Amino acid sequence: MAAASAPTPPSTAEIAEAAEPLPSKLENSEPDCPRKTRPGLKRLALTFTVLFSFLLGLPFLLKSVEIYRSPLPFREIDDLSAAVESIPLQFPCKFRAVFVGTGGSSFDANELSVKIEHQMRKIAAKDSTSCGACSYNSSVSVVIENGADCFRSDNDFNWKCGALSELNKYEDSGEYNDELFDEYLHSLVDESDSRGNGGNVYTMIVVRREGQKDASAVVGKYRHGWIVGRVSEEEAVKKVASVFVKAFVNGGKEEGSISGEFMPVGADGKIVLSFNLLNADPHDWIYDWEFQEIDDNLLAPILKYLKPIADISVESQVLYHTPKSSFSYWDEKLWSYIFTTKDLPFFVNSNEWHLDTSVAAGGRSKILHLVVYVPSATECPLLLQLPNGKISKSNGFISPMWGSVVVWNHAACLNGSKMDTRVRHTISSEDMRKIFEVFIGQLRQLFGLKSKGIFRDTSSGTIRLLTSESGFTEWELDVLSRQHTCFNLLQCTTTLGSLSRLVQSLPRMIIKEEIGEQVRYSLEAAKSALSNVSAGIYDASAVSSRRARSFSEDAFYHPSMMSVSYYSFEHCFAVYSPFFLPVALHVLLAALREWKRYKQESRKFKAWKAKKD
Repeated sequence: MAAASAPTPPSTAEIAEAAEPLPSKLENSEPDCPRKTRPGLKRLALTFTVLFSFLLGLPFLLKSVEIYRSPLPFREIDDLSAAVESIPLQFPCKFRAVFVGTGGSSFDANELSVKIEHQMRKIAAKDSTSCGACSYNSSVSVVIENGADCFRSDNDFNWKCGALSELNKYEDSGEYNDELFDEYLHSLVDESDSRGNGGNVYTMIVVRREGQKDASAVVGKYRHGWIVGRVSEEEAVKKVASVFVKAFVNGGKEEGSISGEFMPVGADGKIVLSFNLLNADPHDWIYDWEFQEIDDNLLAPILKYLKPIADISVESQVLYHTPKSSFSYWDEKLWSYIFTTKDLPFFVNSNEWHLDTSVAAGGRSKILHLVVYVPSATECPLLLQLPNGKISKSNGFISPMWGSVVVWNHAACLNGSKMDTRVRHTISSEDMRKIFEVFIGQLRQLFGLKSKGIFRDTSSGTIRLLTSESGFTEWELDVLSRQHTCFNLLQCTTTLGSLSRLVQSLPRMIIKEEIGEQVRYSLEAAKSALSNVSAGIYDASAVSSRRARSFSEDAFYHPSMMSVSYYSFEHCFAVYSPFFLPVALHVLLAALREWKRYKQESRKFKAWKAKKD
């Protein structure tokens, strides 16, 4: 009975039906609660004050994360790259040929000038001219002296006719040799204005002698050469053009010479010549040297002549217990220990030869190691055998971009006599001079020049190259200056171009004012070098190009450029957003909510006021 009288529970539909009027009441709650007073502005003003304080702090935040970037002259960098890389950099050079005693010549001076120019272009087209070659657009001046008659081409470089009038007297005196004749011609050429405007003047003098069968060609220590003997005009034209192009322009380089970065000069334009005397085993003998004397007498003139090309400093040291890494074998016929060219890669013992003790070893200066190796008693005398089976006259070898080694066998070693090991011996001045003569030849090879005084050419035959006491002739220094200038300018434009692209691709990289100044200094030096190139001033162009490359390298490898101070905008946002975004978001939402509330309350007040009226 009780169960039958219990009320029936409502269904789901009835519950939903009963709940339907509630939302309508909530929706209509706004009109039911009219506002009879105007809403205040305190809450709104306070909320927007907090919001504006955050907005006012935003510039300070951006200023605190601002990256300083010194303005770089990107347009000037592009213009310099276009000027240097678009066309090969060529120097203005002047060539002059003087024909003496040609008799009844079938060509006049202008025709010979055209023939020599044509032959020079023909030779230059076959040979791959190196960086910094002379421009072949300039004409060749020709002078024909035949007794009292003197004929000049239209483009003569102020040659003084009759300057070679005493040439026959000099040859008939019986004191003729190439060295004296070179000095004699130097005095004559100097009086005839050997240095013209717009480049140095290179002179070839052709002296025709019917009584002499073979014609000998010689290039002197200065900027001239000569051909003496029985030679036809066609043959003389070929020889003169060959000397102009292959000697005065290209420096007498041949195939198989050192390639790559031909200048062993550091990026800062400096070279450190590190001379090392190595005693393989001091228990056998100990040798020392008077290096200061060699530095003053032999090295000082060389460093003076190479000053425009590189800033060279010299240091020396004596090391002990420095055996070589390669093996040698005993040769009964030569009565010496022999090491071959196959052993050269293993000769330098990097574990025992502590050569990198220079203060410049950690910088960008280039260090050339010049080593004198004194073998021990167990391998003395030690000789280098060439691939053709002959013994090397210099008994040394070079390693490109590293340096050179000379093996020195002292007199006691050669004689087989014993020495007192308790006495420190000194290398004699004569032996030191011989050793440094080898070093000078090796240094010439490291700079890409010929070490021998003979130049062989298929078209002009054998040409003798006179050597200078300073190790480098004037025309060789011109070649080095031109090549060095071109190489430095190319490196400068490449470095500045890389720096420009790097800076423009990373908008938030720090660029200090010091970097901007170095870039501007590099551009100024490069423009000065190009101006000197156009004027034909080789020494000044080499110095300016060296400064341009040094400043560009300093700017590119500045410590601030290599630091980790760079970060992208995404990285900046990820670092600062956890600190400011949550608070800023709540303040912004609160401001929107308060503005919405104020508008709602304003509508209520307006509705009540309208109903009242």
